[in-house]
Amino acid sequence: MTQPDIDSTRAGLIERVRTTPHGFTDIRAAATEIREQYKIEDRLQIALALFGSQVEQARMLATFLWGDCAAGRLESLTILRQIVSRDPDWRVQEILAQAFDTYCRDNGYEQSLAVSRGWLVDPHPNVRRAVTEGLRIRTTRPYFKQHPEVAIRWLSDLRADHSEYVHRSVGNALCDISRKRGDLISAELTT
Repeated sequence: MTQPDIDSTRAGLIERVRTTPHGFTDIRAAATEIREQYKIEDRLQIALALFGSQVEQARMLATFLWGDCAAGRLESLTILRQIVSRDPDWRVQEILAQAFDTYCRDNGYEQSLAVSRGWLVDPHPNVRRAVTEGLRIRTTRPYFKQHPEVAIRWLSDLRADHSEYVHRSVGNALCDISRKRGDLISAELTT
């Protein structure tokens, strides 16, 4: 793909996603279309071009694209952790959590345990929150379905996190998990 093609693609994508004021369904659909139409190198260039936009929906789309590439290109995972996590828009942070879960799914949840654990001790609260949000649903995912206590233990380790943002995410995750595994949450609460 030549540079003018990226500029043209970027402009068209920004116009498309700008009209998504709430939610992210169309933004996710745009990311899927890009994944199907472009090679990974081109998708990474498009993501980089989109992330420079002032339009938060464009940065959300870039975040989805990096999440889709992260298992195959670890520089995408680094960008998510070191750059996307610093974005001030809360919607971008919501997509960061989904992008990290996409990485774990594509890489394999069990194979991603060390990376997840590393993100949970990152000094930046948005990085830690990206994992805690994923743990809400991971107890229904392979590995965590057989080992929900791992997700609960990790969340429990963050119960005294200094970030209110992370603290609320941990509480919401534990509440969600308790709907299916209340016995394990009760046991953890007694410790």
